[in-house]
Amino acid sequence: MYRGSYEFDVNENGDLLNSAYNLEQLRKLWLDRSQINGEDLIGPGDPGDFDYGAWHVACHLLGGGGVRQLKNGKLAWLQVSHNAATDRYFASATVHEDKAARIVPLDSADGRTLLDGSKLLGFVEGTSVGRVSARNMCDPPSLFNLWRRQDFDQPPGTTKDGGRVWEHWCTLRDIRPTHAIGTSVLTAYVSLVSALGDLFIPSVARGRREYGHPDQLRAMVRAGLVGRASASWDGKPNPIPKEADLLLQEADEAAALKAAEQLKWSTAPQYYMFARKISGWSKAEEVKEDISSI
Repeated sequence: MYRGSYEFDVNENGDLLNSAYNLEQLRKLWLDRSQINGEDLIGPGDPGDFDYGAWHVACHLLGGGGVRQLKNGKLAWLQVSHNAATDRYFASATVHEDKAARIVPLDSADGRTLLDGSKLLGFVEGTSVGRVSARNMCDPPSLFNLWRRQDFDQPPGTTKDGGRVWEHWCTLRDIRPTHAIGTSVLTAYVSLVSALGDLFIPSVARGRREYGHPDQLRAMVRAGLVGRASASWDGKPNPIPKEADLLLQEADEAAALKAAEQLKWSTAPQYYMFARKISGWSKAEEVKEDISSI
């Protein structure tokens, strides 16, 4: 079935389908300046960052991850991962097998089998400090409009800008079909959203009421990327404990899985945010008002 002005293809539950069609619709949406432009695009940046780049909210969305419980009771950590051999991104699930962490691409037979019959537990905010997942990359200034991923690879525990959110601020500065890395990011994200369901995008987007996030969430609802009911679900974020916070700052799938195993998932879905920004959460009443004009 198709939803919204962009006619995103979703299943009967309103979850985005993992398809090339939805990838292209997402690309067009985040490049559409008739939807979001001017003050609504405000964020840190350089001249030209939004000429071919995604909306500001996108870097936060790409940094987030989620947790599903497998049929055997174990947890799986889902995120957008980096392949160092190809310098491309892919959606992954990480599980513990024989005391070791195993990373499985979602777009594979193993990935589909792994998640078959699993249960969604919730989501975790992306890191804005700490390491990046693209380790040891050396980006030239021309690759992402002067932004370089290596500049945001910071030691866990520091307060300098870093982490996976800033990493994807870089990768999303050019999302045209001609940009291979940007396209791999979008492809991975459609796969991740499909696996985590319709609540994933609005949960992460609601983590800020600055940088145009409320306007950008409204535009995503209007376009059909997000369902109206999901956008305003009546949930509240939980603070991430310090030990799990530091593990997530490693930007390592095994460490993130360990952090997820420390969190409480008794009532699904849960959303976990870093304590330093949790006060910025958009309450359900605020979101309902934000999207009331659609």
